[in-house]
Amino acid sequence: MIDHAFILLLKLPSFLLTPILFLYPFLAHNQGDKARVIQTLLFVAGINTLLQALFGTRLPAIVGGSYAYIIPIAYIISDSSLQRISDQHERFIQTMRAIQGALIVASSIQIIVGYSQVWGLFSRFFSPVGMAPVVALVGLGLFQKGFPLLGNCVEIGLPMLLLVIGVSQYLKHVRPLRNVPIFERFPVLICVAIIWIYSLTLTASGAYRYKPNTTQLSCRTDRANLISTAPWFKFPYPLQWGPPTFSAGHSFAMMSAVLVSMVESTGAYKAASRLAIATPPPAYVLSRGIGWQGIGILLDGLFGTGTGSTVSVENVGLLGLSRVGSRRVVQISAAFMMFFSTLGKFGAVFASIPFPIFAALYCVLFGLVGLSLFLGISIPQFFNEYWNPTYRGLVHTNAGWFNALVNTIFSSPATVGLIVAVFLDNTIEVEKSKKDRGMPWWVKFRTFRGDNRNEEFYTLPFNLNRFFPPT
Repeated sequence: MIDHAFILLLKLPSFLLTPILFLYPFLAHNQGDKARVIQTLLFVAGINTLLQALFGTRLPAIVGGSYAYIIPIAYIISDSSLQRISDQHERFIQTMRAIQGALIVASSIQIIVGYSQVWGLFSRFFSPVGMAPVVALVGLGLFQKGFPLLGNCVEIGLPMLLLVIGVSQYLKHVRPLRNVPIFERFPVLICVAIIWIYSLTLTASGAYRYKPNTTQLSCRTDRANLISTAPWFKFPYPLQWGPPTFSAGHSFAMMSAVLVSMVESTGAYKAASRLAIATPPPAYVLSRGIGWQGIGILLDGLFGTGTGSTVSVENVGLLGLSRVGSRRVVQISAAFMMFFSTLGKFGAVFASIPFPIFAALYCVLFGLVGLSLFLGISIPQFFNEYWNPTYRGLVHTNAGWFNALVNTIFSSPATVGLIVAVFLDNTIEVEKSKKDRGMPWWVKFRTFRGDNRNEEFYTLPFNLNRFFPPT
């Protein structure tokens, strides 16, 4: 329960990423507005999570900010009528009001589709084979949010990735305290605390004093000045930015994100039910969940969170990582989110955690559907971003052959996936997991005469087997 509550508070920067990524130019000269957005995001996420757990699907699913809304939000921000406003604070207020109006209108789509049972009827056409790639892509589709962001501060992100895999997979049966599986239940809490202290030490020692601004933004723990500017107490309330403004173009753009969030949430619900050891959600339950999610987007618009909501993929991964699928844990955690959102200083402290720490968690939590698949896509993406004919890749030492060797290997998704899969396969509970990995099925094919089909398929012509005898 502690680990789930803690990870929800730690997810605060991931809630912020969607709106702040584009609203930062408007907030740069007013840290107070940025702090208010932080508090509002956390508060409304707590409300939406509680509503979903009580009246929606009732699965242990967290509802938070979604990356699906990035493009519509960017479109609204770049609107010429808003860009003509010279005062930055006024432009920020008007932008927030425009986003609010678009969210309020777009939420009606999800509310109608959900409560009319249309989504439930449509879900009857979903087959297990069809849903398999949807569930997989809910996590794998966010590979660019994993290792590429981790690589922005590799000296913090990489130790975090290795530590969370080590603690959650290799130390999960170690119990320093009798009958208390500390490493199995609290891997996130332990790993974030250790690496956060490590990053604080690097910042305090001046390790980033003369580094480029991009490096300081990713690595420093005191980069945002949020703690000093955040109020001690601030209660978010509806229409705090003023009355919403409505535009047909903004609303239609936001509707596309709502449709995307319905698909992503459906895949997340299916995965959450599986990891929580529940039955697959029936059609009427999916419709009910989508309907309440529409209510959540309506609340996003009324309160002014700057983005819409969807089911958190990180939470689905956390279910598999911690093996805690209790609805009560999620409800209590949602209450914590609502309470701590009113304490501006508390939220700002967690917002100071360097984002590469979360990127390392994303590699594991998004990759719970297949860690080797996720890293097999995410690591090559990071290496390919640095390759061009003049720069010659991420690794560029004086030994050209070594550069070519490393850059080639880690730019291949299949190769990276095989390296990760073989290592984890042969180091984590090797004997216990043989059946799950399908090893008994392959044993009979390892020798040429182990199965009659071997001889049929692989015997050489012209009696050449006498020169190349099978073993």
